[in-house]
Amino acid sequence: MEKLKTNDQSSIRKVIAVLSGKGGVGKSLVSCLLASSLKKQGYRVGILDADITGPSIPKAFGITDHATSDGVNMVPQKSKGGIQVMSVNLILDNPASPVLWRAPIISKAIRQFYENVSWGDLDFLLVDMPPGTGDVALTVFQSLPVDGLVLVTTPQDLVELIVEKSANMADLMNIPILGLVENMSYFTCPHCGEKTEIYGPSKVQDMARRYGIDKYLQLPINPDFAKKVDQGMVEYIDLSDLDLFALSLD
Repeated sequence: MEKLKTNDQSSIRKVIAVLSGKGGVGKSLVSCLLASSLKKQGYRVGILDADITGPSIPKAFGITDHATSDGVNMVPQKSKGGIQVMSVNLILDNPASPVLWRAPIISKAIRQFYENVSWGDLDFLLVDMPPGTGDVALTVFQSLPVDGLVLVTTPQDLVELIVEKSANMADLMNIPILGLVENMSYFTCPHCGEKTEIYGPSKVQDMARRYGIDKYLQLPINPDFAKKVDQGMVEYIDLSDLDLFALSLD
């Protein structure tokens, strides 16, 4: 299938999908954190929220205004830090309205979010994927010029099994896995500093070795993360390890 091309108002150097086979592992959080880190390091960044039925990116950045139009294409909203964001919640009259669309309509919307949005000049467009390896994943991998993906997992055995399906899908689609992020890897007590692996021992090194992934990262369980996301301040989460990981995507 021929890959979609950007419009005359867009130039995108790299498209990176953020994927997990299972919901609830923090994939959207990782998308926001990676975008924020890259932006702080001087890159021009956008996020395409491909989770059409469960969009959360605008909320995390505190974006409430609707996307606009330049007369030809849709114009994304910008976060406080200057990250371009396009999401279905930015075109709905009521963000709380359910998106009751069948798969072909969802796939069409994602294609339009790529080729009919004036993204401007971007170094990175991160695609926040919905859970699973179904229609949306196929649409993104077959239609968009994806340069690579970041897999998100957690330490539980069940999640590891499902993430393996995503890794195998990437292999079948000939899309390189650029990095692996294990979210909720551990909790550090704020009083004594003791580190506890609440969901069991980390599996990120073993998974990275199994799939030949050079770059991997562990993210902690941190109540401050949830607080900042709820307040629309995800850009204010500061993680030095994440900055090094994000740089490795270039």
